[in-house]
Amino acid sequence: MNYLKKIIISLLFTFSSIFILTFLFTMFNYFDIIGNKTMNISKIIIPLFSVAIGGFIIGKNSLKNGWLEGIKLGLIVIIVIIIGNLILKQSLNIKDLIFYLLLLISGIFGSMFGINTKDEEN
Repeated sequence: MNYLKKIIISLLFTFSSIFILTFLFTMFNYFDIIGNKTMNISKIIIPLFSVAIGGFIIGKNSLKNGWLEGIKLGLIVIIVIIIGNLILKQSLNIKDLIFYLLLLISGIFGSMFGINTKDEEN
């Protein structure tokens, strides 16, 4: 039960940061503060950053194998995104597969950084 709580907390941070940052960038784009090119770049950067934050949080709460926890978190996020794409009836192409791979790598690196910043307990 404790492990499930760790996963849910990191997923909550991941998806809430995606929603908040996407909302902010959309508002900036709506009021012409940022351009379309910046908005297109932010569509890639925001999920990568958010998965890295979630990976960092789960890595910080893990005892060992931070990379494995990052893979688990990345796979959960990828599955949620794929289900959303299937509901919206969007097709899967090679760009999506590369993006999913980048999400997975982002989760791995975030959790590896998180587990390495943990305080050593005696």
